[in-house]
Amino acid sequence: MLTEPFLQRVAVLCTAVLALLLGGCASGVRIDNSFTSENQDSRVLFLVLHYTVGNFESSLKMLTKPSNRPVSSHYLVRDEPVVTYQLVHETNRAWHAGPSFWKGHNNLNASSVGIEIVNPGWVKGPDGVPVYAPFSEKQIDEVVALCQEIVARHDIKPDRIVGHADIAPGRKQDPGPLFPWKRLADVGLIAWPDADMVANRKVIYEMQLPDAAWFQGKLADYGFGTSSSGEFDALTRDSMISFQMKFRPTRYDGLMDAETAALLDVVNTQEGMRLTAPATPTNRPYTSRW
Repeated sequence: MLTEPFLQRVAVLCTAVLALLLGGCASGVRIDNSFTSENQDSRVLFLVLHYTVGNFESSLKMLTKPSNRPVSSHYLVRDEPVVTYQLVHETNRAWHAGPSFWKGHNNLNASSVGIEIVNPGWVKGPDGVPVYAPFSEKQIDEVVALCQEIVARHDIKPDRIVGHADIAPGRKQDPGPLFPWKRLADVGLIAWPDADMVANRKVIYEMQLPDAAWFQGKLADYGFGTSSSGEFDALTRDSMISFQMKFRPTRYDGLMDAETAALLDVVNTQEGMRLTAPATPTNRPYTSRW
């Protein structure tokens, strides 16, 4: 005689078998990959460079652990020893840019790869006055090689390799005036203004300096989300500082002067920007280091 518990077990077993059979009969969407469109490019349009304002331990914690204002980056380049850590896969969005603008694009988190470089930013100088902390040669070599690899993977344009200070002037100053942007130009990652052309135009602007509206227009043409007030306002000065830190790091006071005018003129002139033939990036495999 069949007992009720036995019948219950049989019912459960039959239900499980039926579910497996139905699951086996169900089929997902079959994707045919025979055709590939030529009308596409990488979702990564920009490469943004930062410094961490901290040592390795504090930087790693900030970039990987939850907080009230979470922040992350795709890569972290350690100072001592020099090691590159991948914290976010390039296919995912990292939270490193914040409110940002460059060349008509807003909120660059969604379209960029971010590199954080371990560096304290400001340190006390010999006389107690804060100064920017230098980067080591080995660390910069590592950053340059990493940039080459990322640019090669995503075909990032030279004018879209920027610092945090470029895309958020005033709010951010990194990677600061001691970051050697010219090194990136020397290997063909970014274009650099022709020195002779800058010198010639500086003579012209020494005779008569353009007004604030001219400077604002040139900054906007270069890529900054600056003011168009016609007045030399705070945003214009902050944008000038970011521009000067990259192309004239010996003086970044944000003031309108003949040399800055010449640089702004040349960087917005196609024949004035020199692009070195890009060096072949090192062939390191792209592997996650999580």
